Amino acid sequence: MQHLLNLFAAIALLVWGTHTVRTGVLRVLGEDLRRVLKQSTDNQLTAMLAGLGVTGLIQSSTATCLIASSFVGQGLIATGAGLAVMLGADMGTSLMAVVFSFDLSWLSPLLIVIGVILFTSRQATTAGRVGRVMIGLGLITLALQLIVSATRPMTQSPLVQSLLTALPNEVLLDIAVGAVLTIFSYSSLAIVLLTAALAASGILPLTVALGLVLGANLGSGILAVLSTARNGPAERRVPIGNLIFKGIGCALMLVLMPYVPAVLKGVAPYMPSPLSQVVSFHFLFNIVLGLLFIGFTRTLGARLDRWLPVPLKKGPVNRPQHLDPTALATPSLAISCAAREALHQADVVETMLRGVVTVIRTNDLTLAGQLRASDDTVDELYSAIKFYLTQISREALSEREGRRWADIVSFTINMEQIGDTIERVLQDIEDKKIRPGRSFSDAGMAEICHMHERLVSNLRLGMSVFLDGQIEDAQKLLQEKAHFRDLEREYASTHLSRLQDNTPESIGTSSLHIDLISDLKRINSHICSIAYPILEAAGALTKTRLREPEAAV
Repeated sequence: MQHLLNLFAAIALLVWGTHTVRTGVLRVLGEDLRRVLKQSTDNQLTAMLAGLGVTGLIQSSTATCLIASSFVGQGLIATGAGLAVMLGADMGTSLMAVVFSFDLSWLSPLLIVIGVILFTSRQATTAGRVGRVMIGLGLITLALQLIVSATRPMTQSPLVQSLLTALPNEVLLDIAVGAVLTIFSYSSLAIVLLTAALAASGILPLTVALGLVLGANLGSGILAVLSTARNGPAERRVPIGNLIFKGIGCALMLVLMPYVPAVLKGVAPYMPSPLSQVVSFHFLFNIVLGLLFIGFTRTLGARLDRWLPVPLKKGPVNRPQHLDPTALATPSLAISCAAREALHQADVVETMLRGVVTVIRTNDLTLAGQLRASDDTVDELYSAIKFYLTQISREALSEREGRRWADIVSFTINMEQIGDTIERVLQDIEDKKIRPGRSFSDAGMAEICHMHERLVSNLRLGMSVFLDGQIEDAQKLLQEKAHFRDLEREYASTHLSRLQDNTPESIGTSSLHIDLISDLKRINSHICSIAYPILEAAGALTKTRLREPEAAV
């Protein structure tokens, strides 16, 4: 029982090591990896090489598949290019299996010691995040050693030996078991390394190990399909196409499997260890798969585009459009999805804001009701974005991405509060102007329209600041806060002058007019708040606006 427990602990350590490396690399290079994938898909060969390189770093073809499928869903790359990326990704994960198959027992303690020193001493820096990756690599190599040590006593047990001799030589069953193990462990690399270690210990016959390796490859394809099952048609194309390639490859290997033992005997002088034979089989399988299907990626991609068309959107879509749940496995990509959804929320707010003057001019109660109902959409989008952000692993975010996370939260809060204010403004217009049949004076209406035009312009500027983070635009937006405050005071004063002149329209709408320009100023304050995080990060904010007291004479 103790040996079995040690084996399970070593397997858990192996899975955890691959997870640590993946999250660590994404935290260090997340944005760069996404940029490489996006810019390297001009032709199928460079796309395949990009997939190989990215997956070699993050240790997960499934994570690469989720990134590629998200790019296809956003229209950034073609489906065929995404399939080429996945052929390279499978090569990348098989190449890492070859690397970890070497005797790295001397490297494991070195990586762990250096990694822990870097991570604990400089955790918030790039060096600390590199240390996290080194710890993960050290844990992987250590776990492989522990697996071999834990299985050695088990192979000497007469009971285990009798069970091994009774195992049926059913490749289909082995493939099914390998696929299930991969799905549950969320790592084909971990299962391949585990299978190779068990074969080296004599626990598994070589033919069974090869079947499990085929199952691990098939399982990684199934895992990606399951991860994107609830996504739109475009996001499901790459995982399905990748699974088709893997399925065809496994079917071909079933036909060729009777000849594999003879081939292994021929290469035994060069690869005497079962461990090297298993990982080499895994590597060659994916190399052959890539070379065989690289010429068919565009063809299959075009067919998948026809099989899984994107439905045409009818009318305004007020539900979340960009919160891709599969992107949560890649935090840097999830941050981009949340930012796009925040801009969608801002678009709804802008529609509400633009409609305010139309309601004032036309006294359209129907439009007023529709605009007020839009605040429910703003609130729903705010809740959806907030919940989505809470699901992003903060540990896998770089310092810059962490600030972006906070900026998105602040932006969506401001948009939600602007929506609430506009809803209240519209309700006041209905109650104090439209239903009583009142109207603003020409001068008062001109003042409201002027403030409104400036407010819409500031909202557009605020959205640009949120999107690009330009310091100059942020400073310009913050200057608008003071200008708008002065404008409110000026128009409040001119309104009081009209009251003194007994202007009838001004008397009837006095309360609404004062409240309206005050609410417009409040909305502008929320818009200008978008600039604070950008200016604070750049060190361009003063601690206080109060004038320093003059020294006593």
